[in-house]
Amino acid sequence: MWFALNGDRPLFAFAGIWTEFKGDRGTKSKLIPGPHLVYGFLATSPNAIVEPIHPKAMPVILTTDEEREAWMRASWDEAKALQRPLPDDALKIVMRGADKEDKAAA
Repeated sequence: MWFALNGDRPLFAFAGIWTEFKGDRGTKSKLIPGPHLVYGFLATSPNAIVEPIHPKAMPVILTTDEEREAWMRASWDEAKALQRPLPDDALKIVMRGADKEDKAAA
């Protein structure tokens, strides 16, 4: 599934955090000692568009400059309000299938 805000496919961002992981990463035969900077994106309950595809969660999606600025600069009390599913009409499925190439963008 390819999701977008609308048919024009404007950019949006996933809310997430960077943190330091001090352990080893990699495969058992090729461990890379830490520390490592790792990124995790924030998830929330799925909306009605995402739930049939992924019933457990969806990413927290930031769609406006104001939301991105709040996520990066606001206090946690303000930023945590962004951890919510998008309204059902704010996200569209724009492509389905196994093809990994976005033909509309080509």
